[in-house]
Amino acid sequence: MSTTITMPQLGETVTEGTVAQWLKRVGDSVEKYEAFVEVSTDKVNAEVPSPVSGVIRELIAKEGETVPTGAPIAIIDEVGANAPGAPGAPPAGQGLRTEAARHEAEPARGSEAGVSLAPSRLGAPDAGGAPASNGAARRLETSGDAPEILRRVSPAVRRLAREHEVDLRRVPGSGTGGRITAADVIAAASRLAASAGAQLAAARAAAEPPAARPGFAAPQPGETLPLTQARRIIAQRMVESKRTAPHAWTMVEVDATNLWKWRESEKERFSREKGRTLTLLPFFIHAVVQSLRAFPLMNARFAEDGILVHREINVGIAIALDANLVVPVIRDADNLSIAGLALAAGRLIERARTGKLSADELSGGTFTVNNTGANGSILSAPIINGGQAGIVTMEAVVKRPVVVEGDAIAIRAMMNVCLSLDHRVLDGAVASAFLLDLKKRLQAMGPAGEL
Repeated sequence: MSTTITMPQLGETVTEGTVAQWLKRVGDSVEKYEAFVEVSTDKVNAEVPSPVSGVIRELIAKEGETVPTGAPIAIIDEVGANAPGAPGAPPAGQGLRTEAARHEAEPARGSEAGVSLAPSRLGAPDAGGAPASNGAARRLETSGDAPEILRRVSPAVRRLAREHEVDLRRVPGSGTGGRITAADVIAAASRLAASAGAQLAAARAAAEPPAARPGFAAPQPGETLPLTQARRIIAQRMVESKRTAPHAWTMVEVDATNLWKWRESEKERFSREKGRTLTLLPFFIHAVVQSLRAFPLMNARFAEDGILVHREINVGIAIALDANLVVPVIRDADNLSIAGLALAAGRLIERARTGKLSADELSGGTFTVNNTGANGSILSAPIINGGQAGIVTMEAVVKRPVVVEGDAIAIRAMMNVCLSLDHRVLDGAVASAFLLDLKKRLQAMGPAGEL
């Protein structure tokens, strides 16, 4: 029996994919769940696993060829296949699901899909009951198990569970009558963080020293670097953004002294309890989303029939990789605390650097934040992410003498904040008011605040 493999849909809005590289050739054996092709879209690259064990009979699509979702790309002659119609036999041509997409799905639904990945590649729940699947707490509230559990959980505890992505179904309640408390959620989240930290440390210890890689990661003088699909798309998008959106630029200076002290006072405890490094980025994002609430026109996009002001505030984070740039999205960022933003950003950055981002994690952004200061920049004029009204950068924090109240001179931790805006949507008055509001919020942050 042969199975026709089709181009998988690597995200809700993805309609086509490019065969970046065949990992198997005609005549090669392939095991079920073994990656056999690398597919590239305008949002993400992903290795696609085989739904069956067998031998590659034909590679229909060529490397570099872009084909629509659902179009045939290969044929595999199955080994030990179920007879047609037998229980558990996946239908021929069924689209594959990427590891990241399956990672988002409920465990029960993963088996119904007909194609799944080896359990060792998924973030299994730790013994304390905090699974590593994204959005578990949010999905619980719409699941059939919700009514019984939610009667024992207050709204504040549910919000805490969403921030720390703890599945309340797996948390034993220590309160009266089995009620789940905030302390129960924090304990489960801490166990998850400790487990994740141990796994990461083990992986790093086992990893071999990376060899020098050709191409963008280690370019050689005189070398012509072949364009990857991702680099082609970045080039197209950047040129399109500059050509279609009239960019304007402005900047403010922010006294980040108190904010810096607050972060310094919290970082060790946060790292110990959450298993994540606490940077200035979540503080900055928190201030940005509050300013976006105050100036909703900043959270908009230009269209031929008008200017669409978004209901949701979904913040994209620009992340530089070896050979390209990705902008994963924190959805409903205005509903998260600073700690929640730190955890969400940390997960996205880790998934970006390990190549595990899904297409859906790279779509839906309404405004972008770029931490250019992490690279030592003190001033930048970023290109707007297509379809958005603006992008804001946080530059490096630099100590320097400034004039303070009473004409005194003091050493302060100063940071530039730069904004590029689409002048079709925004004029200088709104953009400047947004930046001044953001400046006030950042300068008001200090050690007396709550994460």
